Amino acid sequence: MKFVEEFRNKEIAGGLIRRIEESLRERRVSLMEVCGTHTMAIQRFGLRSLLPKSLKLLSGPGCPVCVTPNELVDLAITYAMKEAVILATFGDMAKVPGSSTSLLKAKAAGGQVQIVYSTMDAVKLAEDNPDKQVVFFGIGFETTAPTIAAAILQAEQIGLRNFFVVSAAKTIPLAMEALLQGEVRIDGFICPGHVSVIIGSNAYRRIVEAYHAPCVITGFEPLDILQAIEMLVVQIGDGRAEVENQYSRVVHEDGNAAARAVMEQVFEARDANWRGIGVIPGTGLGIRPEYARFDAQAQISVETEKTAENKLCICGLVLKGAREPTDCRLFAKRCTPENPVGACMVSGEGACAAYYKYH
Repeated sequence: MKFVEEFRNKEIAGGLIRRIEESLRERRVSLMEVCGTHTMAIQRFGLRSLLPKSLKLLSGPGCPVCVTPNELVDLAITYAMKEAVILATFGDMAKVPGSSTSLLKAKAAGGQVQIVYSTMDAVKLAEDNPDKQVVFFGIGFETTAPTIAAAILQAEQIGLRNFFVVSAAKTIPLAMEALLQGEVRIDGFICPGHVSVIIGSNAYRRIVEAYHAPCVITGFEPLDILQAIEMLVVQIGDGRAEVENQYSRVVHEDGNAAARAVMEQVFEARDANWRGIGVIPGTGLGIRPEYARFDAQAQISVETEKTAENKLCICGLVLKGAREPTDCRLFAKRCTPENPVGACMVSGEGACAAYYKYH
């Protein structure tokens, strides 16, 4: 298939792997990808098995479903069980276990949970159900956040009074900085492709300047990822720390200004809790006061259960690169995609789901 096969050429892949080996020499290097689609691609194409043992690839918090903490999952479940409320959510979130149950199980117990495929589907749901309060569970990173903001603006334009959002969206660059301050050694980042389309390559300048951590933005095909790894290894070998853009066919320095403008119009930076990492200042996207009438937490008061975590699940450690999914005693035994114990086994971008499917 044209424009796909070119990025899966075995001979070129072999050449890239040889150059990676040559650049590494005897050096041990740990690189982290912070994009769930990269995690899936690395597993799908067996890239770990092709690379030198001295090169370690860490899966980071690149899955928005996975990093959403139990306290917000519990909140969504509480809304779903409230009379006269419809909880709208993307499909992956429905199976994520909260403290005691999930949205899917809450629906089976009589809760009103509606799976939607876009933020505008949630707006349409509110239009079609004027006697209900429609609460959209707004998870995502910078890729999805502009669409959530656009939905709020659309609801305002058409005068909807029954559309609300639980804003659980988060931003990536400051989370990358927080990881560099943690206990896990990270020598460089494979930066997220989709997010970078919105925020642009300049968004990572502070990381390379303040932490001397090389960053390479890349696409999702095998040759994309291998070339990004080579670029990172060369930077490390040269003692450099720069932002390089392997994905220049899609990502530009300043990203998508229109998408960012919509996001910034509706949201403001707030502190956010990341599963396994904790509260990272300034990484949350809260709804601005001028749009507070669409803020579910401000407009619909509920009491949630006390937040609890499964003590055997190591999803939080996986999200910060401290463990691999196969280190978990539940992996592929009690925890499977059909019966997930942790969020990382649920999402199509989750590290545990990727390992389970392709390991």
